[in-house]
Amino acid sequence: MYRLIALALVIILLEVYTFQAFKTILKDKWILYSYQVISIGLILYIAYNILQFDRSQGQTQQSLSTIGLILILVIPKLVITLFLFGEDIYRSLVAGIRFFTSSPKPDEFLPDRRRFISLIALGLAAIPFSSLIYGIFRGKYNFKVIKNEIPYDDLPEAFDGLTITHISDIHSGSFDNPEKIKYAIDLINEQNSDLILFTGDIVNTHAREMYPWIDTFKQIKTPQFGKYSILGNHDYGEYVTWNSAKEKMENFENIKNLHKKIDFKLLLNESVEIKKGQDSIQLVGVENWGHNFKKAGDLNKAAEKVKAEDFKILMSHDPSHWEHEVKTHPKNFQLTLSGHTHGMQFGIEIPNFFKWSPVQYVYKQWAGLYQEFNRYIYVNRGFGFHAYPGRVGIWPEITVIKLTKNRI
Repeated sequence: MYRLIALALVIILLEVYTFQAFKTILKDKWILYSYQVISIGLILYIAYNILQFDRSQGQTQQSLSTIGLILILVIPKLVITLFLFGEDIYRSLVAGIRFFTSSPKPDEFLPDRRRFISLIALGLAAIPFSSLIYGIFRGKYNFKVIKNEIPYDDLPEAFDGLTITHISDIHSGSFDNPEKIKYAIDLINEQNSDLILFTGDIVNTHAREMYPWIDTFKQIKTPQFGKYSILGNHDYGEYVTWNSAKEKMENFENIKNLHKKIDFKLLLNESVEIKKGQDSIQLVGVENWGHNFKKAGDLNKAAEKVKAEDFKILMSHDPSHWEHEVKTHPKNFQLTLSGHTHGMQFGIEIPNFFKWSPVQYVYKQWAGLYQEFNRYIYVNRGFGFHAYPGRVGIWPEITVIKLTKNRI
């Protein structure tokens, strides 16, 4: 009850300040009344969709749209409210000074709201408003191929120049445009990599989400050294209500079978040896292990057949695994590939210069390449999207990593 009251007060506060901003610059009452009717109507529509949410179904196109609409309405209004609240602090200070230094008339006591402040507030609010809309209609399918080259002293000679295409976080239940997904599959194939690795979250919750897309993802060509995958936190069905434990387990088995249907070899706390001539590297795949999420991964079990001196590529969905266990592990995992964060699907990136997202305050490694103790982790920004049905500044990613032999 208290949460509902607090939420209602926040909504009222945002609406009051946003209305004040429009009222300051617009004199036509019909426009103001129209804004109020539309705004209240959208709030009621959102409330209705929230009340209709079915926890047994999880994320749906309707819930995705609702979350998108919430962000489009709330974030710009929050910007306006912060600006006008700051002006109210100024107005209150002026009123206090007037009260103690002079005897103003009642209508002169509190300064009028300044029009240019409202204009600035509305102008700044237009930035997230337009960005969020762009993210929904264009940004979520704005696929980028990002290439990295990593040198190693201990890379076996035969694997000098090995190329890996890395994708993560498909979240097939969120897709709504077959042409865009086909375009992304074509991009993957165009890279002509030696090895393709997928690091988890094939669905939002249910195996059936992937069924319409099986034929599309099956078109990913199998390269020289194969296609391998692991599970992510969403693949365990943890975030919905099930009718029975049996139903949940059946869904989990169906999700694991999806990987076979798209011709990927699913690694479940196990390793495989990839050979070329007399040389070999070890590919290790763990189930999901997250510091704040499901810990099904067992790194020791997955790596029981490999030696510390072997060259290893580890697939682990959640990058917190690297931070808390992998980077100091005695088996020495030279390269870890992860995903999970999506870069929060929101941020600012200027390649080789600046990178920011709110998710960086939760995850130390959240997008791109990181190195510690002469070990690397690459965090893919994600192929799909979840919750917010779009992307702003952090675009969907297809990663290509080239491993080279350091000869210096």
